[in-house]
Amino acid sequence: MTIRIAMWSGPRNLSTAMMRSFGSRADTFVSDEPFYGAYLRDTRDPQPMADEVIASMDCDWNSVARAMTGPSPADAPIWYQKHMAHHMVGPISHEDLPGLTHVFLIRDPARVVASYAAKRVAVRPEHLGVERQVEYFEREADRLGHAPPVIDSADILRDPPDMLERLCEALGIGWDPAMLRWEPGIRKTDGVWASHWYDAVAASTGFGPPDEEPVELDDAAQRVADHCRPFYERLAENRIRPVALT
Repeated sequence: MTIRIAMWSGPRNLSTAMMRSFGSRADTFVSDEPFYGAYLRDTRDPQPMADEVIASMDCDWNSVARAMTGPSPADAPIWYQKHMAHHMVGPISHEDLPGLTHVFLIRDPARVVASYAAKRVAVRPEHLGVERQVEYFEREADRLGHAPPVIDSADILRDPPDMLERLCEALGIGWDPAMLRWEPGIRKTDGVWASHWYDAVAASTGFGPPDEEPVELDDAAQRVADHCRPFYERLAENRIRPVALT
């Protein structure tokens, strides 16, 4: 039986490094933002390489959903699916992805805005996806009768072994120290957009230093961060706690 992990993230949330981490396991297949093409086709959001992304992947919402809930590629025991919450603007939602273990990767919105703004001309609150994360979190909590796993990127960077082991326990899978290191470069499983977005991860061999440098935002960026903060805090109060806070 395949364990399908749907990791719901926003952009610039350590999401690609987490995909690398899970992809380092011998028992895991990873999928990179499978709904991205459908999102771009429907919204025409002027993102870098939009035409190339649309041409490179399945852009039918229902077809992608069927694939994500279908047979595991290469019969992998674990299928890690990296999903961007802000991509979910079409007819498919949380309820249309049965059999997945839903997990939520979060990051302080001020840091997301600062990082994302460096790659885009403008950032709107919906680009962070945190409102959609809360929506899916609440639905999954109602379904399960308890909060699903939430993990904060800052906690991961402060202590990768501890936090990843705790995450694996919450997911019901064995901890694998291979998750701490990976080979540099681009993967066949990366989306075509990797050449624009994945420069830092492609140069990495593991998780970077703690995310503790102060950030400065202009007024417009600060308004985006302030709008998103209550949603982030709603998720953060349910996050897997570092050992020092338990």
